[in-house]
Amino acid sequence: MIANKTVAFHTLGCKVNQYDTQAMRERFEEAGCRTVEFEEKADIYVVNTCTVTGTGDKKSMQTIRRCHRKNPEAAIVVTGCLAQRAADELKLPGVRLVLGTQRRGEVVQLLSQAMESDCALIAVETLRQAPFEHLMVHAHEGHTRATMKIQEGCDRWCTYCIIPSVRGPIRSRPLDEIRAEAESLADAGFKEAVLTGIHLTSYGREQHGAITLLDAIREVHAVEGIERIRLGSLEPVIVTAEFVEGIKELPKVCHQFHLALQSGSDSVLARMRRRYTSGEFLAACAMLREAFEDCALTTDVMTGFPGETEEEFAQTVDTCRKAGFARMHVFPYSEREGTKAAVMEGAVPRHIREERARQLIAVGKELERTALESRVGKEEAVLIEELDSEGFGVGYTGGYMHVRVENAQPGSIVYVMITGREDAGLTGRL
Repeated sequence: MIANKTVAFHTLGCKVNQYDTQAMRERFEEAGCRTVEFEEKADIYVVNTCTVTGTGDKKSMQTIRRCHRKNPEAAIVVTGCLAQRAADELKLPGVRLVLGTQRRGEVVQLLSQAMESDCALIAVETLRQAPFEHLMVHAHEGHTRATMKIQEGCDRWCTYCIIPSVRGPIRSRPLDEIRAEAESLADAGFKEAVLTGIHLTSYGREQHGAITLLDAIREVHAVEGIERIRLGSLEPVIVTAEFVEGIKELPKVCHQFHLALQSGSDSVLARMRRRYTSGEFLAACAMLREAFEDCALTTDVMTGFPGETEEEFAQTVDTCRKAGFARMHVFPYSEREGTKAAVMEGAVPRHIREERARQLIAVGKELERTALESRVGKEEAVLIEELDSEGFGVGYTGGYMHVRVENAQPGSIVYVMITGREDAGLTGRL
């Protein structure tokens, strides 16, 4: 019933979702399906949803309805975080299977079951004792870097965040599986591996220190053919002397570190139930910069958290300037039903949240220009990913800065002299 059908995928949200989508794509292709672009008419649509913000919910619902409009006869699979949180709300026209954040490896069998019985199937399970789902990815179409999911779940319970309830407890991928997937990706020609997880900093913590994130990085580092390792989002608490010294011994690790700030005000951080102060965050930034001359720091920042005053917002702006981020992802706070923040007093009006976000985005653009200009005249290793419309090779430095290079071919790491800045990227010559 599944073989010879066309299938299209749409992923919302984070790199973990992107990884899960690729794993499901491979399952469908193994069953004889042919993948088509999402904008095409397909027999099966798979929508991997996000529920981090209200915008994620809205986009997820809109995407599901768009699939049904494109082909009213198509079977729609809905998976991901929104499916885990609100499965019953996703019984929309065309939806045959609702998966949560487990059982993605069974997607073909479950969809076949739903289609044979000619009724919608909800296969969302409790996450209380959920194991790490042993998905395996062998390729990432159209890319020279591959995402590797090595960790699942979170137990931090920040007051604004719904993710622990839709992703479950901390589970870490075994080291031998990490090594095996890295070897498979290297054999497929990938030069860069991006290690990601729902709370990457917690890798191994449920095993009481038996393994750590450094151990996982070392497994990938030992794989011949993998030339660069990039780390996903980290908490600043991971930046210890031991961690920094460990990274210094691993030359394949990119010196771009995404440290999630969320707020630069200590009082807001306390209400968020984050486990650091702005001073501790800046100390982590300083430690990384001292260790790595070419260090690039990126971050996420939220505006308009309940009770945020003008003074607290000003403290966040000041902390961001002191940190000197190379890139910032800024977003206004969004209430999530079921979180402690959703019932806090002092809700900030939406127009103020959005105006503060605009102001902080402007600060971020200013800091990004400064970071880019600091690389002009420097030599950078650039992984060329594709050719642009003018025939220039385009790719990224270890600091995740976009570069255009003449006479550079995709799939290669080339050494480039940075000659200038353009828009949000750099230009260079071999």
